[in-house]
Amino acid sequence: MTKTTTSAPVLGIRALNRATLDRQLLLRRSGRSAKAAVGHLLGLQAQNVKPPYYALAARLDGFTPEELSALMADREVVRIVTMRSTIHTHTAADCLTLRPLVQPARDRELTAFRKGLEGVDLDRLAVLARELVEAEPRTMKQLREALLAEWPDADPQALAIAARCKLPLVQITPRGLWGRSGQVALTTAEHWLGRPAERAPTPDATVLRYLAAFGPASVRDMQTWAGLTRLRDAFERLRPQLLTFRDEHGVELVDLPDAPRPAEDTPAPPRFLPEFDNLLLSHADRTRVVPKEYWGRSWQGNQAHCTLLVDGFLAGVWRLTADTLVVEPFGRLTKALREDVTAEGERMLATLHPGTSYDIRFGTVVGT
Repeated sequence: MTKTTTSAPVLGIRALNRATLDRQLLLRRSGRSAKAAVGHLLGLQAQNVKPPYYALAARLDGFTPEELSALMADREVVRIVTMRSTIHTHTAADCLTLRPLVQPARDRELTAFRKGLEGVDLDRLAVLARELVEAEPRTMKQLREALLAEWPDADPQALAIAARCKLPLVQITPRGLWGRSGQVALTTAEHWLGRPAERAPTPDATVLRYLAAFGPASVRDMQTWAGLTRLRDAFERLRPQLLTFRDEHGVELVDLPDAPRPAEDTPAPPRFLPEFDNLLLSHADRTRVVPKEYWGRSWQGNQAHCTLLVDGFLAGVWRLTADTLVVEPFGRLTKALREDVTAEGERMLATLHPGTSYDIRFGTVVGT
């Protein structure tokens, strides 16, 4: 399901862009609750503490950071390594199901560390690590040291990564709470949530959820999002209930029949997104959001920048200093667009930093 010679309708870049933005709640702000939005989006990228809050501020009407913090404190959402071996904020239900779904990818990840794990019984490591973190939450350093006492010849970092790959380890609060600080301390999802992990959902069910949040999409798109392989069979089983399209390069895309596919000239207001937003990371072909000429421009070494959408596409980066929101567009913005970006920036600041005064400044245009 990559190339097709059928007469399936073609969806151009702008049509794909508007459809994806609509699924991502970025064409217009949604009235959903934060919990409902996290579930619909299949989680939010959360390598750092703040990105999930900025992601929801861009998507939800009436959102406050306290809403997501309360969900985290009440253990209704959690921070855990899932898709692409990165930390995501998930609902408790998705934590207990999506993590088992992507477990094969976590098992494959361990092969890169096999040299440092020579002589280590991984099943025994999983049992010991579970006992350790369920007795009391542990930092990665504490976990490394405890496991190293059992396997002194192993690589300490590999031991800790093995525990993270073998077990669904969540970051406990106060880590992740808005305006709070806390080191990363880990326990198992089952212990933190007070209930056992559930059976992994069928790939078919997750394909449908992925399309609802990221479609129209190809097999490779979903595999990129999930970090999984061998999803083609699930797409084929679902084919009778899906619509088929193709992109401008002939790649086959499928979609839910009743999913929104707005006209390509539908207005798309500016949006301030955090670093690592899933919108930019969840397709094999990212040109539906990232123009080719801007690929790699939101990164500098290992550092990812917060990103700005204008007319639905990546158009710049931004940062927040002590008293200024600095916007750095990749190209020249018209006076009207600058006004729209400024208004959106003011709204974002009022949502996440109420009562704090910030200037909004357009910095040096990146790359020119």
